[in-house]
Amino acid sequence: MTRHFLTDLDLSPAEQAEVLDLAAAMKADRYGYRTYAGPQGTGSKTVAIIFDKTSTRTRVSFAAGVADLGGNPLIINPGESQLGHKESVADTVRVLERMVHTVVWRTYAQAGLAEMARYSSVPVINALSDDYHPCQLLADLLTVREHHGRTAGLTLAYLGDAANNMANSYLLAGVTAGMHVRVAGPDGFLPGETVVAAARERAQATGGSVLVTTSAADALDGADVLATDTWVSMGQEDEKSDRAEVFRPYAIDEAALATAAPGAIVLHCLPAYRGQEISAGVIDGPQSVVWDEAENRLHAQKAIMHWLMDASGLLAEPGEPSPSGRRA
Repeated sequence: MTRHFLTDLDLSPAEQAEVLDLAAAMKADRYGYRTYAGPQGTGSKTVAIIFDKTSTRTRVSFAAGVADLGGNPLIINPGESQLGHKESVADTVRVLERMVHTVVWRTYAQAGLAEMARYSSVPVINALSDDYHPCQLLADLLTVREHHGRTAGLTLAYLGDAANNMANSYLLAGVTAGMHVRVAGPDGFLPGETVVAAARERAQATGGSVLVTTSAADALDGADVLATDTWVSMGQEDEKSDRAEVFRPYAIDEAALATAAPGAIVLHCLPAYRGQEISAGVIDGPQSVVWDEAENRLHAQKAIMHWLMDASGLLAEPGEPSPSGRRA
């Protein structure tokens, strides 16, 4: 069965831990895994990386990651394919699956990703949708592991627009990793009941917990990890000034950091707007790990690509050597 990575819940707690272990191994041995290298003496396998939204970290990390794994990254920019306007998602992926070994898509509607996966015999990866950002969370959890030595039992506080894709993924991936996840935002900007219920159900199996609140103080108190995101996502630029007023009490600044646990680390998926959701003193300060977090997109995404290929039985073609994908 082909495995896909569309939401954070597509990995069980044990599988998430496997992927994070693999990401750490790949970071220690950057060129040691050849997931997309063809049989000896032949060309490399191709990964289609489709962008409906602009990107810096996603574009660079996936392109570099596929190359590190011995493959060929095929970048498809907005307007460069028939996908979604002249051709259906299902028909597009029926073509792609015969030419590439993985499809990565940064898009808008989660429904499009679900449709693509339904018709695809190769792994489909959500590189960001309006609802979830699961690849970012793998990078974040890898970063937490590196700086705190573990994820289980730690408290993570996410502040700001708690109705966006990052809040959803922090809830789902955080509790999968056994964390106590607190999400704080103003009324009208809190996660939907379906996501919260799914996070609470997963937390029962991992020992994690969920708190959704309008109180920034309650979320921050003694937290081991602080996280935020821009208050103005793509398509919300006209609301910038209004949003700034609503979200200002949820900024991560020096006063907010002072209420967290000693040794707390600060995450931001970037791009960051200093003086808005995060102060310059915090993001550029000693407790910020955002640059490690950004780098870890590379290692985490290499790991999920490799893991999905392996779990789908696609790591080695018939007649190829050992399916480990690792260089001998």
